[in-house]
Amino acid sequence: MTSPIRVAVTGAAGQICYNLLFRIASGEMFGKDQPVILQLLEIPVEAVQNALKGVAMELDDSAFPLLQDIICTGDEQVAFKDANWCLLVGSKPRGPGMERADLLKDNGKIFIGQGRAIDAVAADDCRVAVVGNPCNTNCMIGASQCKRIGPERWTAMTRLDQNRAVSQLAQKAGVPITAVENLIIYGNHSPTMFPDFANARINGAPVSDVISDHQWLRETFIPTVGKRGAAIIEARGKSSAASAANGLVDHVRDLMTPSPVPHSICVPSTGAYGFSEGVWASVPVITTAPGTYEVVQGVELDDFAKEKIALTNAELVSERDTVKDML
Repeated sequence: MTSPIRVAVTGAAGQICYNLLFRIASGEMFGKDQPVILQLLEIPVEAVQNALKGVAMELDDSAFPLLQDIICTGDEQVAFKDANWCLLVGSKPRGPGMERADLLKDNGKIFIGQGRAIDAVAADDCRVAVVGNPCNTNCMIGASQCKRIGPERWTAMTRLDQNRAVSQLAQKAGVPITAVENLIIYGNHSPTMFPDFANARINGAPVSDVISDHQWLRETFIPTVGKRGAAIIEARGKSSAASAANGLVDHVRDLMTPSPVPHSICVPSTGAYGFSEGVWASVPVITTAPGTYEVVQGVELDDFAKEKIALTNAELVSERDTVKDML
């Protein structure tokens, strides 16, 4: 049998992970022939640790053939020990009256600690995917603490935004999801992110040829995707969980599957597509080898796209400036 990989997951008793862990254990993320060991981290509070034990009990009761062991802990050093993948799902949510700058700094402290622990004890081939918001800047902070696990091994997730955008276009055009291709998210995982509809295709044709309502594309589609999370909270009283877990499954699976098909992930900017060097921005990438990506170069962007990217880049720069003492 193939040797198991160790997958560390933070925020493991939370709602996203309740939708995520069973899919990892069933083989949906790493493949149907890849055994896994889950190393689950939660805050060292008795009630939360008890909830985590309950999740582990349900994983046991599911009798997944690929799941070889479960480790539940409140200790980062234990959770990240020899991990091949670290899925950083947990983060501090924004509370009533909390300024965004305070949220950035509070989460920054968490990701400083996690970055240092990963660098100290994770496997040499470790890769990290950050979901906890604000994920772009949390990823930047965590990666900045590492010397052994380089920044090219750290990514943050905008696949949920990509999936949301694809769904909106498919519904508007009255086509299956599979008919929509090459939809890429640029920038921050926030309402400023930009879904590039101009370079996307529906059944091989430009989106703007298929969807003649160009005002809808510019004025309705973009904010609908950017504010979808808030709309879900308003509708169900809780934040996105199942769709976020699904986005992370897609994010990691596509990073582990070499393909020329571009997908959206947040990576450190080298100045491409108008992003300031050093911020972590979502751009199109292709997977060149399992766990290894290459940024797609030369995508042509019109003036409208450049204007939108400038706005999301400004937000990313502002976030970086807010946490500059942590980098």
